[in-house]
Amino acid sequence: MRRRRFEIEGIVQGVGFRPFVFSLARRYALAGWVLNDARGVSIEAQGDEEALGAFARALQREHPPLAVITGFHVEEIAPQEEGEFSILASRDETRRSAQIAPDTWVCPECLAELFDPADRRYRYPFINCTNCGPRYSIVTAVPYDRPSTTMVDFPLCAACLAEYEDPVSRRFHAQPNACVECGPRLSLRDAEGALLPCDDPVMAAVALLRDGKIVAIKGLGGYHLAVDARSGEGVAELRRRKVRDEKPFALMSFDLDDVARYARFDETEARLLSGAERPIVLLRQREEHPLSPLVAPRNRYFGVMLPYTPLHYLLLKDSFTALVMTSGNHSDEPIAFEDGDAQERLGGIADAFLTHDRRIHIRTDDSIARTMSGRPLLLRRSRGYVPRGVLLPRSQPCVLAVGGELKNTVCLTRDDRAYLSHHVGDLKNPETFSSFCRTVDHLRAILDLTPEIVAHDLHPDYDSSRYAEAFPNARKVAVQHHHAHLASCLAEHGTEEDAIGVIFDGIGYGADGRIWGGEFLVGDLTGYRRAGHLAYAAMPGGDAATKEPWRMALSYIYQVYGRDYPALPFLEEIEASAVRIVLQMIEKGFNSPMTSSCGRLFDAVAALCALRTTVSYEGQAALELEMILDPKETGSYRCDLRRDQHGWIVDPSPLIRGAVEDLLEGAPAAVVSARFHRALAQIVAAMCRRLRDEGAPGRVVLSGGVFQNLFLTESASALLRADRFEVLTHSLVPPNDGGLSLGQAAVAARA
Repeated sequence: MRRRRFEIEGIVQGVGFRPFVFSLARRYALAGWVLNDARGVSIEAQGDEEALGAFARALQREHPPLAVITGFHVEEIAPQEEGEFSILASRDETRRSAQIAPDTWVCPECLAELFDPADRRYRYPFINCTNCGPRYSIVTAVPYDRPSTTMVDFPLCAACLAEYEDPVSRRFHAQPNACVECGPRLSLRDAEGALLPCDDPVMAAVALLRDGKIVAIKGLGGYHLAVDARSGEGVAELRRRKVRDEKPFALMSFDLDDVARYARFDETEARLLSGAERPIVLLRQREEHPLSPLVAPRNRYFGVMLPYTPLHYLLLKDSFTALVMTSGNHSDEPIAFEDGDAQERLGGIADAFLTHDRRIHIRTDDSIARTMSGRPLLLRRSRGYVPRGVLLPRSQPCVLAVGGELKNTVCLTRDDRAYLSHHVGDLKNPETFSSFCRTVDHLRAILDLTPEIVAHDLHPDYDSSRYAEAFPNARKVAVQHHHAHLASCLAEHGTEEDAIGVIFDGIGYGADGRIWGGEFLVGDLTGYRRAGHLAYAAMPGGDAATKEPWRMALSYIYQVYGRDYPALPFLEEIEASAVRIVLQMIEKGFNSPMTSSCGRLFDAVAALCALRTTVSYEGQAALELEMILDPKETGSYRCDLRRDQHGWIVDPSPLIRGAVEDLLEGAPAAVVSARFHRALAQIVAAMCRRLRDEGAPGRVVLSGGVFQNLFLTESASALLRADRFEVLTHSLVPPNDGGLSLGQAAVAARA
């Protein structure tokens, strides 16, 4: 007779792990016990050698679908007089390191019960079990038990309590467990918050949506604004009220059959759509589809998700091809998640509110993904993925990394794991900064960590940088923006080896005080050197140039032609006085910082093509330039490569001249876009080849927001691999600024 203690760490609480262990122990006739502790799950099991070995293997191979094991430690201990196996109450300890599971979708068993008239939870919109339901958005502390969630507000009825205490039940210690007798309840309210009497709030909301009305719907991590995606008038009104002129709306459909009516998807995209995380997935639009063109204007893709709460399923079943499901906010604000705040902020947008009385503890936006080179790429890592840890190359001190200014996330590290927060947003908005502060506090609370180091962006005027500098009792480390992008991709791939980092994005504060964004770095997690970059160009008006791409187009054509630049159609949209002022700014260097940004080069070409002289959301010009691209066009433009005392410089002047000449000869914008994209892919390959010839490694990292561009990333990757480079791209962590905090944390730990 042998006895062993198992200490298991990871996402093993609130996911049915203890009843799984209980069942395994019964299968192998073992005695002992299992309990939750502050690190994860502790087990003592007693039996013969063969049974204990089989038990240990099954723990790692057969665990519940939501469980993730990151630590598995076994030790031999003395046998005891014990005749049965039991589940003990949770044990609290000083050091809390248990990992919380992400919020997840409705499992097949719960979904079957939801639509079973004979089940006591028939059409109950909060049905869940240990395999599904809310986790991260409702947890307030660890260990993960009901008193440490917002479900503490709902005492269990006798029937639910019996399930909760039954080790063989699918709802054993399912902390959100509830039913119509004891759990949260729906209500339908008008725009002013007054209760709308109705027998079935779901069907009443469906009737409003069918009538083209806008309904605010409380979900797992906040409110959505919903409208029938087939209603042109409804979608137009939502755009007007939300002040969101052109940015695409997300869609939700009941199942893949409904999605197939308006979008195309392959097997990988279908798996991504249908997975437990349920992100928004970018899918190619069908040429003819039944949805309003206002859902995603000037775009070849729809952002689509499948339902992930019982309420979503009830709303969509047999009712709509698709609902617009966009974040419940005004443009640039954080998503509303508290009922009073939602009523105040969304009252002027929504015609009605479908809400409930289960508190959301922390707001969480939907995740966004696309497939690239046959595998998923997260563009926004949030609900469904957070706070799942990312494995680091090795153990490191506890670091809090506070990210950048745009697409902000924060990151906390413990040992060899990095825990990224949900998507916070753009910190220029005061409400978003308040959400950022709350996110830091929440992540620290559920991980019970006190950082030794606080990492932040090199830019001293970011709100996140100011927050970091004021953080008490921790060493501060400033990390250059593009080095953080390089480190983020290296850390995601679990490597500390050096690489060529091709980092293309909008803007980032450079080590020379200028605005970087088209960078060729050589380095690793400990440091970097700037081996090359796009030639600097004036950015007339500073931030105004990011909102008015015509300014960058004028900057580049002035750089190439001087005052004798040719007349181009895009200039006809701009007042002559504005053109004169911007030219003077460029010539005198007044409020015209110099930038090497690849994102601003995209803006310039989009404006030259008369696609965009102004934008209504960040990255719009570059996105539309990608959307119009003709993939059959095989031509490309040329860039010059030259050296100065600091390194290689990529001069896009020949590219600009070629694009201008093509446009003057009547070439379609789609052709110009394709030649521009191919030119960038070729210059990436050429630069990396030259750097390798000079002794740089044969490993290339592609990171930064520009590498969200499918055509550019796949084209550059193909050229590099054909030239025998190892290419590292993102998948689990966004290439945009949403991944900065991971890179900052990895760099700061080694500073």
